Amino acid sequence: MMFWYDRDTSGWGRFGTSLGMIVFCGLIITVLVLLFRALRPAPDGSHHATSWTEPTPPSAEQLLAERFARGEIDEEEYQRRRQVLHSSSADLTKH
Repeated sequence: MMFWYDRDTSGWGRFGTSLGMIVFCGLIITVLVLLFRALRPAPDGSHHATSWTEPTPPSAEQLLAERFARGEIDEEEYQRRRQVLHSSSADLTKH
């Protein structure tokens, strides 16, 4: 009964209420954005847990193909190095 006659809040009360509403709305928006990002499928179809980790480095053959595509090496050197890569990977699988 004591507060029935004092319904008007002071300037600090309005400031605190406004600040509290802004913080509360910010928290709600932050939670919704994080949920949206977590539940949205990745653009490449992979799982999100892998996108949070470090990306896998390109393989030696991919690097060789990139060098060939940029024109750093000619076709003869590309084929020779590619054969070496395949022979060394075949040797590794035999052991």
